[in-house]
Amino acid sequence: MQIEQLKPIIEAALLASTQPMTVQQLGDLFSEADDVSREQIARALEALAGDCTGRGVELKEVASGFRYQVRQDVHAWISRMWTERPSRYSRALLETLALIAYRQPITRPEIEQIRGVVVSSNIIKTMEEREWIRVVGYRDVPGKPALYGTTRAFLDYFNLKSLDQLPPLSEIRDMEDPQLRFEPDPLPARIVRDLPVDPDEETPDAEAPAIDPASGDAGSDPSPHAETFATTADEAATPAADAEPDAAGQDPEEYRA
Repeated sequence: MQIEQLKPIIEAALLASTQPMTVQQLGDLFSEADDVSREQIARALEALAGDCTGRGVELKEVASGFRYQVRQDVHAWISRMWTERPSRYSRALLETLALIAYRQPITRPEIEQIRGVVVSSNIIKTMEEREWIRVVGYRDVPGKPALYGTTRAFLDYFNLKSLDQLPPLSEIRDMEDPQLRFEPDPLPARIVRDLPVDPDEETPDAEAPAIDPASGDAGSDPSPHAETFATTADEAATPAADAEPDAAGQDPEEYRA
């Protein structure tokens, strides 16, 4: 089958699918009689991506596969199709998510030690409900605290193919508006400032100082803090002495996607 014959089939499949599709999944659409190789599918995808030049959509490869999405430069107009007013997640949630993304696998007490405040249980719950983070193991210390890592859903949401595409921490530190903008060019279609606020998330003026992580108490009462995202990013850049996972059965490839 010729590339020009493959293109409309693959394009239709990607538009009909509710999730990104991999080359293998696209290949499953064809029978042996069609005589379609993965190389041909990859070339067809490359051609389709080129066809999107100058259009309002783009063909993007993320962790779970390929998908069509709205380009960032027209997002301001397209977002008016939804009546719900977009809001931001709290700084506390974004700092926590950034620490997990850059320092994974990491425990809640370790996050609290870096941030200097208690991590609200609602923050962890919100990120788990969004399927952005998951437990990837347990630290081999008293109390066996859970080790958190990011998921493929996290990479897909922020338009990343792998964690290697995360921007340097210095770029996040220097941002005037400290939001998680994981893709420098182009920006993701759904940037963090457009994320809805979870009703169960902590209020910005209720965060308590973190207790010593050695005690193993990771309380959940929120409290105000005056840390900047830049400070968190700088500290996160310093390698932790126990950053290597110690839990048996942990699958590092899951959070590396």
